[in-house]
Amino acid sequence: MNNISNANTKSTRIASLVLAAAASIGAAYGGVPLNNLQGTGGIAFNPLAYTAGLPWEGGESNSVNKVVSKPQVGAWYVNLNDAGVNWWAGSAAITFAQRLEVSAGYGFVNAHKYGDKSINTYNLGAKVRFLDENAFDTSWVPALAVGGVYKYTDSRTVDALGLDNDGFDAYVVASKLITQTPWPILLSAGLLLSDEVVNGVVGHNDYDVVAFGNIDVLPAENVAIGVEYKQGVDAGDGIRNHDYWDAHVAWFVTKQLTLVAAFAETGDKDKFYQHGSAKNLGVGSGAVFSVQYQF
Repeated sequence: MNNISNANTKSTRIASLVLAAAASIGAAYGGVPLNNLQGTGGIAFNPLAYTAGLPWEGGESNSVNKVVSKPQVGAWYVNLNDAGVNWWAGSAAITFAQRLEVSAGYGFVNAHKYGDKSINTYNLGAKVRFLDENAFDTSWVPALAVGGVYKYTDSRTVDALGLDNDGFDAYVVASKLITQTPWPILLSAGLLLSDEVVNGVVGHNDYDVVAFGNIDVLPAENVAIGVEYKQGVDAGDGIRNHDYWDAHVAWFVTKQLTLVAAFAETGDKDKFYQHGSAKNLGVGSGAVFSVQYQF
């Protein structure tokens, strides 16, 4: 997370506790954005408009904060047990000039039931927040950001399925913390341009534009509960990814440490085999766990 303007200080303090915004100086617990499965500042699948990396000590008076944030790291484990898939992911992210986030992620997927004993994925991301939350001295303007992720997979099924090893995602996203409700609520939504097949793990094909969104609620000071949705990409040649969704709970243990548990649904695992006619391509459902640390 990065340091936002003084006008947004009160809002961002609450947001960091609600799994909903960049943390301001003096926040008591960790918060968002997390490093998502690809390394981008967001939740699990989706990006948020907030950038990653806490400010260094000294706040606005520390000139270092105007150049670079502290780094933050995240680790994920996804157990899609009914499909026989175990997915580990790790990443790091940092923000420059309080606006430009860069990230790098690595994933290891054990998917032996689908012909690959293991798959390695590599991601490089960048995001620019071009509008601050509550800009123009308002209480209703969302934070807005644009970004992209270069993705590569070494899946050995790429050639057999006629797919590409690499691809590029581009997105625009808006995120807004609502504080007028009894419990603070984060709403976030955006559009994604992607050619991914099974989140890019299996490969890449034709491009499509899809929607995504998140909602998170803070029922207690250091606990957040939310739901995430990502529309499935129609990758051409009869391949359409299933819609993804997850329900998650986050515990902000300290200012630096956040723990997440979730249940994710990625679609019918049996459709994986039906290249050329798969309309809801997925790898089943299962438990998700994450550890996030902001230095």
